[in-house]
Amino acid sequence: MKRKIKDILAAIAYFLYEKGILHNRIQVHTVDETIDELLHTEKSMVRFGDGEIVMIKGGSLMLQKASPEIAEGLAEILRYTEDDLIVTIPGIFETLSDHRKASRQFWRDHLLFCRKTYEKYCNPNRIYYSTFVSRCYYYLEDRSAAGAQFAKIRKIWENRDVVIVEGEKTHNGVGNDLFDTAGSIERIICPPSDAYGAIPAIMDACMKYEKDRLFVLSVGVAAKFLTVELFRRGYRALDIGNMDLEYEWYVRQSPGKMRIEKHEVIGEEANRAAGYTAYLEQISVRVTGRGYDN
Repeated sequence: MKRKIKDILAAIAYFLYEKGILHNRIQVHTVDETIDELLHTEKSMVRFGDGEIVMIKGGSLMLQKASPEIAEGLAEILRYTEDDLIVTIPGIFETLSDHRKASRQFWRDHLLFCRKTYEKYCNPNRIYYSTFVSRCYYYLEDRSAAGAQFAKIRKIWENRDVVIVEGEKTHNGVGNDLFDTAGSIERIICPPSDAYGAIPAIMDACMKYEKDRLFVLSVGVAAKFLTVELFRRGYRALDIGNMDLEYEWYVRQSPGKMRIEKHEVIGEEANRAAGYTAYLEQISVRVTGRGYDN
């Protein structure tokens, strides 16, 4: 009953904003506009999903414990103050008409509890970019554009020397062609949870690379802070979140969310057993909470 009441309240609140009865001041570029910005500029990107907004409010996530330091840092990044570091947020404020039913309900519920957080911290003088740039398949009712969008995304790192900073389970591009366009790939493997505490060690590993490297990050909340720091030190860094998971669903034309086996593979022995020898050869550093191993 509580869930039903919440869903009804969320639907009513969203209807009032959608019809302009309540004012919405937050603007977000489309997914295609976001991809084009990344493809045709050298800008870096920080990605905010629902989880980062929850953390600004003081909540914990499954893979990252809350702290006032993290909440304050995320709120500062969300204010979007630097021209060549774009910030993405969910493009959910104007309409959800293109979303599948489950996605519409999820984002209505999210906004019921989190809209004031967006309104408090989002910069009214900015048009944000779309977080769905890395999740451009699952949420849509009509998924016909996903193939063309992923094709353009793969051009962003075409012929670039890429450093992937990711969790131990992530396996970006392993078993699919998401990063086949890259000139080369090296990997920095990070702790699978609470990676925020390992940021100094991760940054130390990143700083060993030349400025011509493109950093692609999938390391949870820590990726936001790492992206900002890399950007400020003259690197291009893209926080892509769970793009690989989304791409797997697209490649498999999954009707809904599905388990991907590689995201459960941990350790050198398990990776070799799975046939991921090329992946293992790409690993330059393994970061732990205590430091890192070459």
